[in-house]
Amino acid sequence: MSRKIAFIGLGILGSPMAANLVGAGHHVTGFNLTRLPVDALVEAGGHGAGSIADAVKDAEVVITMVPADPQVEQVVLGEGGVLENAASGTLLIDMSSIAPRTSVRVGAAAREKGIRTLDAPVSGGEAGAVEAVLSIMVGGDAEDFAEARPLFDALGTTVVHVGPCGAGQAVKAANQLIVAANLQVLAEAVVFLENAGVDLAAALDVLGGGLAGSTVLSRKRANMLNREFTPGFRIDLHHKDMGIVTDAARAVGAALPVGAVVARLVASARASGDGSLDHSALLRGVERLSGREVA
Repeated sequence: MSRKIAFIGLGILGSPMAANLVGAGHHVTGFNLTRLPVDALVEAGGHGAGSIADAVKDAEVVITMVPADPQVEQVVLGEGGVLENAASGTLLIDMSSIAPRTSVRVGAAAREKGIRTLDAPVSGGEAGAVEAVLSIMVGGDAEDFAEARPLFDALGTTVVHVGPCGAGQAVKAANQLIVAANLQVLAEAVVFLENAGVDLAAALDVLGGGLAGSTVLSRKRANMLNREFTPGFRIDLHHKDMGIVTDAARAVGAALPVGAVVARLVASARASGDGSLDHSALLRGVERLSGREVA
């Protein structure tokens, strides 16, 4: 069944996600702070809006996909935002990666306006968004999840309802913790293997076929082999996510001994000027620590 969807935030992930919803037969109206992604959505068969109010005025479903908590709060709670303009009964799906407590606060404010919410962050990066193979972890009411399931199925292949409001963000925080740790140890293995004089491509082939294999290795090996760090997911954003998981873990009394070290290494990469690079550029930090010249 075709739905009228407002999609707010047409960035690296949001643009292909909105296009995939168009491809699935939905009426998608996009809004973004810059016009070029909106024009691209129109070329793909969607529609453009000049404001949040214009995008959401007739929408049955509003999807937000913006960088961090302040943007979610502005887009949803702020003047001219979603809650001011969406009709009662609208389903708001926030697919950004933010703190669980922010999702809970947004959910409470939305309920006062008669608007239902799901927090549904994603994993899979730009490639996963383009290929519609994202993992989507969803918090909120089970009936709202069931209603939104066809939309999620147009965007991903692993779609799971993980609990009440905020639970999706908690699972995403755990995901980002695991991904960052994987990237860091993969980077360390790459420098170790190169220093040992091993054929790196061959080594990664055999590692990928064993217990050390992972989605991180398969998706990021080319970045590390070629030192190609065009962002699919920026270190800046992963730094933000490590802050989320660190704070959320402290709130529930969970120790993150390895995660705390990885968070500092991600912060160091950002402080070294690598924040705009793909998170696989954690390799550059290991190279620096190993005494290599890094361009």
